[in-house]
Amino acid sequence: MYRYDEFDHAFVRERVAQFRDQVARRLSGALDEDQFKPLRLQNGVYLQLHAYMLRIAIPYGTLNPSQVRMLAHIARTYDKGYGHFTTRQNLQFNWPQLKDVPDILEKLAEVEMHCIQTSGNCIRNVTADHFAGVSADEVADPRPYAEILRQWSSLHPEFLFLPRKFKIAVTGAPVDRAAIQFHDIGFEVKRNESGELGFAVYIGGGMGRTPMLGKKIRDFLPEEDLLAYSEAILRVYNMHGRRDNKYKARIKILVHETGTENISEEIEAEFEAIRDGVLRLPDEEVRRIAAYFAPPDYETRASESAALNAARRADPEFDLWARRSLAEHRVPGYGIVTISLKPIGGVPGDATADQLDAIADIAERFSHDEVRVSHEQNLVLPHVALDEVQDVYEALVVAGLANANAGLITDIIACPGLDYCALANARSIPVAQRISERFAESSRQEDVGDLKIKISGCINACGHHHAGHIGILGVDRKGEEFYQITLGGSGDETASVGEIVGRGFSTDEIVDAVETLVDTYVATREGAEETFLQTYRRVGPAPFKEALYGSA
Repeated sequence: MYRYDEFDHAFVRERVAQFRDQVARRLSGALDEDQFKPLRLQNGVYLQLHAYMLRIAIPYGTLNPSQVRMLAHIARTYDKGYGHFTTRQNLQFNWPQLKDVPDILEKLAEVEMHCIQTSGNCIRNVTADHFAGVSADEVADPRPYAEILRQWSSLHPEFLFLPRKFKIAVTGAPVDRAAIQFHDIGFEVKRNESGELGFAVYIGGGMGRTPMLGKKIRDFLPEEDLLAYSEAILRVYNMHGRRDNKYKARIKILVHETGTENISEEIEAEFEAIRDGVLRLPDEEVRRIAAYFAPPDYETRASESAALNAARRADPEFDLWARRSLAEHRVPGYGIVTISLKPIGGVPGDATADQLDAIADIAERFSHDEVRVSHEQNLVLPHVALDEVQDVYEALVVAGLANANAGLITDIIACPGLDYCALANARSIPVAQRISERFAESSRQEDVGDLKIKISGCINACGHHHAGHIGILGVDRKGEEFYQITLGGSGDETASVGEIVGRGFSTDEIVDAVETLVDTYVATREGAEETFLQTYRRVGPAPFKEALYGSA
């Protein structure tokens, strides 16, 4: 993974010192909250419903054990003993005291971490496929490009005060695990007919009040033009994006109102004006950054593990976990292990300090010192020898992390909702907990199969409900919490925005409504291999609406 150079170290430490002074002035009363707000947002500090919240950047979701242990230390020392992994591959602490935040930032700097540009109208944390560099279907590792974009965008003087926040995602495989079509810019790494590396480019995707899929404006952008083309997109957006109405300020609205063809022409014109300048990426620089992401020194192993196969035959619970948690690796004899942070009845995405320490130990012993964060609020061990998968499982059992539900109905994405967030209209966490308890039986989960439920507590869609096979949106109805359901959303390479099915459901009704949808799917599918999304796309919303609301 990328290591800080001298500039990075100085840059982060200077920011910590600067913010320490700003916090001192706020606490002394020299700054009021309105004056302090833009300063704290530049350092990842939000004022939530009950307390300040600190959002920590995890670029492209990659962590080493030292960083994970530091997160555990901060959780224990400055928070309430846990952290919350988000859909942007970041981590949030929900209860730090403002006076302690500079000390937390100083601790983070010790392990090459920070909170810069995790909030505000700037380019946010660049995200990537959580299987980057190890998936068997990958064209090329997207993380070097994500790191190049991170370096380019960090405190970019032209783009620190954009019309609205701006999000970029990169995937290196045709199977999209980074939801690139729901981003302001999405890059898919690919090769042209000559075998040269480059990118398909999507712009104008997003969720929130007006969900839209990104429009492809380049089928192939040469690798060397990555930064110049990104700069051209940002310049056009920065010039024309709405600043008079925050609900219409995202680039998706600009693309929609201007038209894909017109906006593309303007981007191309800006690109032509700057493409041969300092932003052209030299091959040697790309390779220099890529060297930080060189694969570990894998041992030569058999493609199958007799020990693993025997253990799976002997232990049905281990076999169930392995079916859901173990993915194919590009190197024979290795696997990719997903750690589900979705225990039955638990808070999606939360990990205790003790669990974080355990994950660091496991990564050190079994995953070549690397952990990934997925946008689905889970963790990933990317380099596990198949012969050691059982050892990993047993260590996860001890840590309370051997949840055998990755990708199943109880692997629910949920934002913090009204339990924490001042913007929320309704609670997300209790709904997620009750749904997971309703479907707790593992045999039932297995029978239902792959199904993504995503819950947001407000229209800002931090729970990505628009991309859920079943999406749930919390709304306020005359002071009461209600939940609107969408169906058929997807964040993969077949991306789609979920369709609203009808009136909302009360807190008491919503779990029953989800069960009705699932029972309707099971009764309607053409064989157990047909997924919920496939069934919905085949039959449409009618049978689901009838099951929920009765015939018209």
